[in-house]
Amino acid sequence: MITALKAIFQGRRELFDGLDISRTNWEWEKWPVIHFDFSEVDATGPEAFDVTFTAAVKRRLADTGFAYDDMVPPSVNFGAAIDSLSSANGGRGAVVLIDEYDAPVSHALDDIAFADVVRKRMSAFYSVMKPRTGAIRFLMMTGVSKFTKLSVFSSLNNIVDISMDEGFATMLGYTEDELEKNFEEHLREHARIMGKPYDEYRAEMKRWYNGFRFSPDDATTVYNPISVALTLARKQRDFRATWSSTGRPSTLMNYLNRRDVLAIDPERTRNVTERAFDTVNLTDLKPVGLLFQTGYLTIKDFSNGLYTLGVPDEEVRQDLNILLAGVAADRSVDWAADLGAQLISREWEDFFIGLKSLYAAMAYGPTESRVHENSYGRCLSFLLAGSGFRFTMEDVQADGRADIVAEHAAGIYIFELNVDSPVDRAFAQIREKNYAAPYLAAGKPINLIGLSFDSKTRHLVDAAAETLAVNDSKGEDARHV
Repeated sequence: MITALKAIFQGRRELFDGLDISRTNWEWEKWPVIHFDFSEVDATGPEAFDVTFTAAVKRRLADTGFAYDDMVPPSVNFGAAIDSLSSANGGRGAVVLIDEYDAPVSHALDDIAFADVVRKRMSAFYSVMKPRTGAIRFLMMTGVSKFTKLSVFSSLNNIVDISMDEGFATMLGYTEDELEKNFEEHLREHARIMGKPYDEYRAEMKRWYNGFRFSPDDATTVYNPISVALTLARKQRDFRATWSSTGRPSTLMNYLNRRDVLAIDPERTRNVTERAFDTVNLTDLKPVGLLFQTGYLTIKDFSNGLYTLGVPDEEVRQDLNILLAGVAADRSVDWAADLGAQLISREWEDFFIGLKSLYAAMAYGPTESRVHENSYGRCLSFLLAGSGFRFTMEDVQADGRADIVAEHAAGIYIFELNVDSPVDRAFAQIREKNYAAPYLAAGKPINLIGLSFDSKTRHLVDAAAETLAVNDSKGEDARHV
């Protein structure tokens, strides 16, 4: 979006032939454009920040033909560049485009004291625009986090925040109509490759990549355009998560070592106020706000001034839950992903050892004298959702309720979780209630998994698994670990 605006203000009409803007009365004048992209700034430490921030400002101002003065700081050069370019343009102003305005602060969030130093430096840099509003023809800033204490928000009182404005709700994604209008040939070819009826294919694609809602007043949801591009370019035989391959936001990654993120229900977080989206105090960051700002949560409903948030789509759900599983176990994201892979491939010994580590590190509230089975199930749900399983908690059947039934291309997985009772009793319940019966005709292996927990230590103390052959009621011997 920023580079498109840059080309428009540079008068590069040839890039837009055939597009809507070419049919408007836009005059395609050439304006001087200052374009910063602060994602290129290294904020891993004070020296790295000073060197890379100065270099980034110097390089971007040099692109405009401005002669940078090494004897004064970047903020002074920025202000002088605005003045000089506007004057050279007959006093009509210069265009300022700033991409990732918050990136240097976000990259430093694992060290709050240093992040505050960076915030002050960035505030001083942005504040030079305040007395020069008459010399700025157009200003556009993008970022992930809303840091209101940066003086760009406190002093530039003529800035309009369009982040959740109804008029711009579909600007940064594809609507259903836009997808069909522009990509139908690719969509139909991909459906053919996947061997799916077109309507079924489109419904599944929507589940995977559509769900972002950017305004409380417009319920339209949009597709992630990067996900659409990668999926239709590759045209693989199944839908796959592309979210993490584009890079996880450093804002969130620097924060995920904080345990309060695990208290959030990513599927439905209710009664969220507008204040939660505003990063006012770096020492009191709110996980709901960061998850929303980084795209892991989106608007599901808005009523009486309160938001309900949830995960946008399947690919985001998988990545977020793998992240949460890693946080829960105090391990790396790769470790959590490997644990899910072990479950899929039925490497029971390694899976149960890893699962015990997950529960041993899982933090529960200090006031909980006894953890309910549902709490143990929620921890497991992080792993299942992150590994691509579709699952039901408390699967209601004719003879009872299975604790968790999960489905994957590799098979059906039926979990029974018991507290302060032997794991054999879990298997006895699965057998007595015949929890596998509704799935015998699915044509997939059915895996029965019993987990036994100790309410005093809150640890997983015993586990066993048994695999039924396809369309068979007999299974391999149960394997205990």
